[in-house]
Amino acid sequence: MSGEHFIPFRKADIVAMLADEVDEAEREPFRGFARMLAVVLHLRFHERIEALKDAYHPFNSDSDTRTVAKLGPQEREAARGRLEAELTELARAANFTEIDPAELDRAFTEHSLLKVRLAVDRSAIDRILLFRRGEATVTREVPVLFGLRRKSVTVTEYSRVLVYARFRDGRTIIKLFQNVPREDLEMVFPHVQVRMRGIDKWLIGVPAIVSGIVMIATKLVTSVGLLLLLIAFWMGLHDDPVTLDRTGLVTVGIGLTALGAYFVRQVTNFKNRKILFMKALSENLYFRNLDNDAGVFHHLLDAAEEAEVIEALLAYHFIRTAPKPLTTDDLDLAIEDWFAQRWAERVDFEVDDGLRKLREFGLVREDGAGLLTAAPLNEAARLVRPSDLSAPR
Repeated sequence: MSGEHFIPFRKADIVAMLADEVDEAEREPFRGFARMLAVVLHLRFHERIEALKDAYHPFNSDSDTRTVAKLGPQEREAARGRLEAELTELARAANFTEIDPAELDRAFTEHSLLKVRLAVDRSAIDRILLFRRGEATVTREVPVLFGLRRKSVTVTEYSRVLVYARFRDGRTIIKLFQNVPREDLEMVFPHVQVRMRGIDKWLIGVPAIVSGIVMIATKLVTSVGLLLLLIAFWMGLHDDPVTLDRTGLVTVGIGLTALGAYFVRQVTNFKNRKILFMKALSENLYFRNLDNDAGVFHHLLDAAEEAEVIEALLAYHFIRTAPKPLTTDDLDLAIEDWFAQRWAERVDFEVDDGLRKLREFGLVREDGAGLLTAAPLNEAARLVRPSDLSAPR
């Protein structure tokens, strides 16, 4: 198994896939049960989104509503802790996996598809949380030979990347990105800066040296000679006085102007190349950015709600339709094999999450030997009812 708990199918597709596997007479009752389960879980997740919005409000710099009660330093720190805990729990419920430091180190050292070198100023960041979900191998077209040709490269992409950052000045940002290459994870960091690669320094430096030599040979030799003689005379190193007539002054002026223009041109070339890199980074982030700040909560809540419904439906269906009672391990293996053989998708099914909901609603029973049996379908919709609207655990 790849370790991915994320099931890359929509809730409606899972319901249709499972309904196709039962007798025709059971299909509509099964769909009705699935609808009722989704409604109840949706009502429960409503309470969670309200709790998250309350936890984030003290740190939301984009809020257009007034703050009635301001928090003291200790209260603010406690509220920040609740926000981070809620966000982490919600991300895990949505089948996000926390990105470990080894992945970040690899992103900073491996070859970047952006053709730029990025550096992160971590001194301004007090705490950062990074999560990913959905790993896929894809083929991308990248420019080579200064854009004259393109070639296909195979890369690993994360379907979703969640970023939470707390800065030392008290600010907080939350961002959600899509289709982020594993080798370019560093580009989603706040305060990321573009750095010149070795080849870029050569591309700027070599032409600068060549043009500098040409300029010295054609425009500065006479001017520099006159200036050196004049300086040597002033310092007592040369006895013969140097006379600067109008022609000499013009020559020196032309030389100094050419030298100044040369330096301005090189600085401009450097800045223009850096602007191109920043543009490439900005365009990548623009098209990969899904949501920001409070809007991220709604994405996560929707994903977590879908995951809860899907996991419960899969567990119930496979227990109910099994020819004999299953153990927890049997159920886990049956669902993973079904995805692998029927849909060519390898997932690591979170069987405990699926069973947790079934036990809560009384949809599954377990005997002393650990064998699982499911409530009949005609009882399932009755057992799942919107009576307890507390937030899901």
